[in-house]
Amino acid sequence: MERAAQGADGGGGSNSSSRSSSRATSAGSSPSCSLAGRGVSSRSAVAGLGGGGSRSSPGSVAASPSGGGGRRREPALEGVLSKYTNLLQGWQNRYFVLDFEAGVLQYFVNEQSKHQKPRGALSLSGAIVSLSDEAPHMLVVYSANGEMYKLRAADAKEKQFWVTQLRACSKYHMETSSKMMNQVEGQQKNLVHAIESLPGSGPLTALDQDLLLLKATSAATLSCLGECLHLLQQSVHRAGQPGHKPGASENILGWHGPESHSTEQLRNGTLGSLPAASANVTWAILPNSAEDEQSPQPEPEPNSGPELVLSEDEDSDTEDKEETELGAMEDQRSIILHLISQLKLGMDLTKVVLPTFILEKRSLLEMYADFMAHPDLLLAITAGATPEERVICFVEYYLTAFHEGRKGALAKKPYNPIIGETFHCSWEVPKDRVKPKRTAPHSPASHEHPMAEDPSKSYKLRFVAEQVSHHPPISCFYCECKEKRLCVNTHIWTKSKFMGMSVGVSMIGEGVLRLLEHGEEYVFTLPSAYARSILTIPWVELGGKVSISCAKTGYSATVIFHTKPFYGGKVHRVTAEVKHNPTNTIVCKAHGEWNGTLEFTYNNGETRVIDTTTLPVYPKKIRPLEKQGPMESRNLWQEVTRYLRLGDIDAATEQKRLLEEKQRVEERKRENLHTPWRPKYFIQEGDGWVYFNPLWKAH
Repeated sequence: MERAAQGADGGGGSNSSSRSSSRATSAGSSPSCSLAGRGVSSRSAVAGLGGGGSRSSPGSVAASPSGGGGRRREPALEGVLSKYTNLLQGWQNRYFVLDFEAGVLQYFVNEQSKHQKPRGALSLSGAIVSLSDEAPHMLVVYSANGEMYKLRAADAKEKQFWVTQLRACSKYHMETSSKMMNQVEGQQKNLVHAIESLPGSGPLTALDQDLLLLKATSAATLSCLGECLHLLQQSVHRAGQPGHKPGASENILGWHGPESHSTEQLRNGTLGSLPAASANVTWAILPNSAEDEQSPQPEPEPNSGPELVLSEDEDSDTEDKEETELGAMEDQRSIILHLISQLKLGMDLTKVVLPTFILEKRSLLEMYADFMAHPDLLLAITAGATPEERVICFVEYYLTAFHEGRKGALAKKPYNPIIGETFHCSWEVPKDRVKPKRTAPHSPASHEHPMAEDPSKSYKLRFVAEQVSHHPPISCFYCECKEKRLCVNTHIWTKSKFMGMSVGVSMIGEGVLRLLEHGEEYVFTLPSAYARSILTIPWVELGGKVSISCAKTGYSATVIFHTKPFYGGKVHRVTAEVKHNPTNTIVCKAHGEWNGTLEFTYNNGETRVIDTTTLPVYPKKIRPLEKQGPMESRNLWQEVTRYLRLGDIDAATEQKRLLEEKQRVEERKRENLHTPWRPKYFIQEGDGWVYFNPLWKAH
C-alpha cells in the first residue's frame, strides 16, 4: 500500500493505493528534478523496522517560480527511519525530513511534531552517505562537522531511495560551495587590488589599520575555507571508491591535523608532499626556523668536545615564567596586521621574520626540558610489575607531559635555537614519590615543588639538549637516570605552514624510551601543534595521531589529540587506547583534556582520574649564568631575555640583531675554511641522532 505525494508544505495529502509512475532519477540529477522526478510514494503500513516509510513532497514542484523570478523551492523528502540512539536505548523510530534546498536532514520524534523544533539536524554539504552491514537495511550519514547518524530503513528498496537522495543533496551543495568559492576568491582579489592601489599618503592609504585588518582577515578566511572545501572534496571522492567503509569513529574529513612524522618518512622522502606554503614560522609552541632568524651560525667555542657539567654547580631554577598576553599590546597591533597582510595564499614563509614582542623568554631547547616537569611519573615506569603496567605508566606520563611544558594556553614563540646551542639541567626526585600512578595511594591534590632533603634519598635525572642541524632544523635531547637504568633519546625536526587563521607545525622524528632493567624500548612520536586566532589573541592546541610501541612486549598505544571542530566541540581533547597486539586485547582507554583532567579505564573495570593542573611540579636545577658556557641557551639569549622582561621591545630587538649579525660573520668564516659542522653531544646514526655516551652503551 503506498501513499501519494503530499504538498510541499507538509499538509495532509490524500492516500492512494496506486504507485507513482514517475521515473526515479539518479544521484547525479540536477536538484530541480531529483526529487520531483522520482515522485515516490511510500508504504503506509510497513511491517517491522522503519515504520511508516518515506515519501517525497513534490506538490508545488511543477509550479512556476513564485514572483516571476524567484528561485524554485525544492520539495522535502520525509518519512520514518529507525535511528540508533545509544547502547541503552538502541534503535528508535524517528520521523526524518530531508530539505534538499537547505541541504539539511532533520528528525523529529514523530510526524505530528515535525512543525516543532527538530530533535536534531545534520548539514549534508560534503556529507558521506555509506551503506553498512552492521544491521539489515542500514545506512550511515557522516556530516562534515563530525556528527554521524546510523539509520535503518524498512527494506532494501527504501534504503536505496534514501541513499540516492541524500547523496544527490550532498553532491549538489558541494558543487554549489565550489562555485561560491570561485566567486569569493575573485572578489577578494579585487578587494586586495583596490586597497594596494590606494596612494601612499593622504586621508586614506594602503597602510590604514582598518584596511590592513580587512585585507588580512579576508585572505586568511578565504585560505581557511578553501582548505576545508578541499578536504571535503577529498573525503567525498574517497567515499565513492569501491570498498570504502568509514569506521564508526572515523572523522568525516579523515583528518585530525597533520599526523606526526616518523624517521621512516625522513628516509623515504614522503615529506615532499607537504604544501608548498610549508615553512618554519611558528606562533605557537615551536620556534621560527626562518632564514633571517637562523641563517647566522656562531663559531663553536674552542675545544668543542663534550664538557663535564658538574651537577653540584646546579641550583633550583628561579626563572620568572610569567608571560605578558599579546592581547594587551595594542601598540603592536598594527605591526602584526601589516605582517599578516603580506602573507598571500600559497606564499613561502621561510623569509618571514616575526616581531620580537611575540617571543617567549626561553629557547626551544629549554621548552623541551619543561616537558619533563613530572619526572616522578617518568621514573615510575620502571616500577611497573608487568609489561602491561609499564606501557600504561608510560602513556599516563606521556599524556601529562604537555601541560607544564606549554606554560598555559598563551601562544608565544620560544627563541629559535641556533646550531651548536645547548641546554643542561637536572631534577632530583624523592625516592618515596616514585610509584606507578595506578597503584600509588591517593594523595591530596598539590602543586607544590617537592624537594628531597637528603640527596641520597632521591634519584637524579639529567638532561641535555642541542641544536644539531640548520637545514633541516633538528633539535636533539637526551635524559637519563642511572639509578633506575632509564634513558630517553629524541630527535625532532620542525616543519610549519601558514593555514590562514592559524599556523600549523609538524614535529617530525621520534623518541625512544629505554628501560634497561627490563630490556624494553618504547618508540614514540609527537603531535602537531597549532596557533589559532593569530589575528587576535593567539592560543595553542595540539592535534594529530601519535603512536607508542614496544616490539619486545607487543604492546602499543594510539593517542589522538583532537583539534577543535569548526562548530561546537571542546578544545584540547585527547583520547588514547593501549593494546596488546598478539592477543588484540585493549588493556586501557583514556580520554579528557591534555591540559586538564584525564580519565583512565583499565581492562579490569577500574578507573583513575589524573588532574594535570594539580600534579606536583619538580623545578629544574640549572647552573647560574656565570658558570654557563657561551653557547648555553640562557647565557646566549640573556640580553634579549633581560630587555623582554623589562618590556623594552626596541632594545630586545637590537640585542637580537647584534647576536644574529655576529653569528653571520662566524658562519661566513666557517664557509671560507670549508669546515663542516660537528655537533658536540649527538652523533648521526642513519636517519636519526643519538647521544654520544648513552646509558645503554655505557652499561
